[in-house]
Amino acid sequence: MKTDIEIAQAAEMLPIAQIAQQVGLDEDKLEYYGKYKAKVDTLALRDVPRKGKLILVTAINPTPAGEGKTTTSVGLGDALHRLGKKAVLALREPSLGPVFGVKGGAAGGGYAQVVPMEDINLHFTGDFHAIGAANNLLAAMLDNHIQQGNALDIDVRRITWKRCVDMNDRQLRNIVCGLGGKVNGVPREDGFDITVASEIMAVLCLASDLMDLKARLGRMVVAYNRSGDPVYCSDLKAQGAMTALLKDAIRPNLVQTLEHTPAFIHGGPFANIAHGCNSVSATDTALKLGDYVVTEAGFGADLGAEKFLDIKCRAAGLTPDAVVIVATVRALKHHGGCPKADLGKENLPALEKGLPNLLKHVENITKVYGLPAVVAINQFDSDTEAEIAMIRTACEKYGVRVALSQVWGRGGEGGEELAREVLRIIDEEKPDFRFAYESEAPLTEKIEAVARKVYGADGVGYAPAAAKELQRLTELGYGSLPVCMAKTQYSLSDDAGKLGAPTGFHIKVQKVKVSAGAGFVVVLTGDIMTMPGLPKVPAAENIDVDENGVITGLF
Repeated sequence: MKTDIEIAQAAEMLPIAQIAQQVGLDEDKLEYYGKYKAKVDTLALRDVPRKGKLILVTAINPTPAGEGKTTTSVGLGDALHRLGKKAVLALREPSLGPVFGVKGGAAGGGYAQVVPMEDINLHFTGDFHAIGAANNLLAAMLDNHIQQGNALDIDVRRITWKRCVDMNDRQLRNIVCGLGGKVNGVPREDGFDITVASEIMAVLCLASDLMDLKARLGRMVVAYNRSGDPVYCSDLKAQGAMTALLKDAIRPNLVQTLEHTPAFIHGGPFANIAHGCNSVSATDTALKLGDYVVTEAGFGADLGAEKFLDIKCRAAGLTPDAVVIVATVRALKHHGGCPKADLGKENLPALEKGLPNLLKHVENITKVYGLPAVVAINQFDSDTEAEIAMIRTACEKYGVRVALSQVWGRGGEGGEELAREVLRIIDEEKPDFRFAYESEAPLTEKIEAVARKVYGADGVGYAPAAAKELQRLTELGYGSLPVCMAKTQYSLSDDAGKLGAPTGFHIKVQKVKVSAGAGFVVVLTGDIMTMPGLPKVPAAENIDVDENGVITGLF
């Protein structure tokens, strides 16, 4: 059986100009990055209205068994394309951290991939490098300001801006910098975030255009002065130069699937530590050009979909027309306590025990947010009829149908059942969309709403410093912002070991910080970290390249 990368390398791609023509994009609106990648001039589309139906793909809480959310998204787009619909994908760019760490690439899998797969998973069009450069320019200007006399009276103990690198490197979580004497800076404690957790990533993804990007950069809080007042990026006069570094990065990237469906791949924040959605610019462009737009949000619906709905939709005026919740029989059995080695065997008791995880996500999408939904079972050969029937019966109680997806092995053809069900609910079931909380609610009420309604928690506990910071941010005028919950992806709770749909737990808020440029307040829970580490055997050990430049081991 061919690997993902072998399938991708065997694909016959069309020149990107032909893909652009499918959605009415002329050559003069493209900036080419080789034969098969291009950035799109969104200024030329500024006055074009949105016309497409928006389909959000989300999932259950991820497990080692895998769920295949991106694969399902790509396959659904191809299936809609096969059914004669003008379909467009709007997905996130992969981070190098997971590519070389545990997860591997994020370009789909099997016969449901976006290509060129190696480029997308590695440097692509350089967006992440531009974000890292802008982030670290601001860090350099901040430290230089302190070195040159500190006219803003910045408290070096209350600097909130960190440097970043797009790699899993636990060694950089906490560092001491500025050592080596007076000419080498002011000694202080610092640390790195992974690039996808940088506020600049969130700003780029939520900005409507270049000038909105520059304004958001200027509003970012980088430190506090000795009087306790915020110090902004604009106080350092850095936003202009940073915008210059990002002027190309804000343009969406156009590529294609194996079946030549147009795909915008742009932006890539993690959903466990950021808002986890592709850019507003890419989604907006896709909605202007396509009749059906398939997008995804990171990790499970408790993280990615919650933030897509409560943050991105609120900021960009979006309403999904349908939601796909991806699950696998294997993953649900894992949530039910089945050992990984036995997931290929029929185990109805384990499946029944794990089903509440799926049903909680179904309940959240349909009841909390009022959106039509379908459950997509990413099917494996080991799945039995009895197991599929159990999932169908459980979902029927919520008025939600189950569609089988075989896109990994069959591409768009294997997603036609799912595509037809998505088209049905778009035609027959209209959204009654609502947020989990109102903008005017206090920050603590917003946190409580997500914890209780979405996670199923009994309440929220706050570390003293977090409670104090919430009060301080409210006094500074940030109380009307949405909250961006940073939480483990593996559980509905903030304890990664609590699988299924746990009850009787409280969410523990350890730290709070404002991302004023992005337009939300970040709430860190449990033991979540913004710089991941590599596993004992990183995926990087299996990646290689031969004398012809052919890459192997990338998945």
